[in-house]
Amino acid sequence: MKKIIPVEEGDFYLTPEGYRCFTEQYHLKRGYCCENACRHCPYGFDKKSRYTN
Repeated sequence: MKKIIPVEEGDFYLTPEGYRCFTEQYHLKRGYCCENACRHCPYGFDKKSRYTN
């Protein structure tokens, strides 16, 4: 079961399109990579390299 991480100030911002974009701060607090190629992924996940191996 995944633990729920409380969202705090600095964890996200709204894009011009109105989407919530999580920051590096949130990803580090969460503690793992979801492998969705997030814009601010601190874990270095690259969706392109995943499928070229």
